[in-house]
Amino acid sequence: MSSKKQYSDELKEQIIKECRETGNVAIVARRYNISSNTIHTWLKKYRKTGSVKTLPKAGKDRNKTLEKQLQQISVENDRLKRLLAEKELEIAILRELTNNKNPR
Repeated sequence: MSSKKQYSDELKEQIIKECRETGNVAIVARRYNISSNTIHTWLKKYRKTGSVKTLPKAGKDRNKTLEKQLQQISVENDRLKRLLAEKELEIAILRELTNNKNPR
C-alpha cells in the first residue's frame, strides 16, 4: 500500500516561493522534510499552469478556474511589459548621458 501524503495548496505555494527565492530545492526539502522530487514535481506543475492548485474535474468549474488563471497571467504579463519598458528607457537615458559626458 502506498502512503500518499496530502499537502495543502497553501503549503505547496509557500514551498515553491521559498525555492524560487533561495534557488535551492534541496535545502527547502530538508527544512520541510519533503522529498526534493516531490518539490520538483510541484515546480514543474507551477511552471506549466502558473499554480500548484489542482483543477476541478467538472467542466464549468474547470473553465472558470482556467479563465481566472489566464486573467491573472495576463495582468502579470502587462505589468512585466511596463516594467521592462521603463528599464529600457532608463538604460537609454543613462547611455545618452554617458555619451554626452564622454564624447568619442
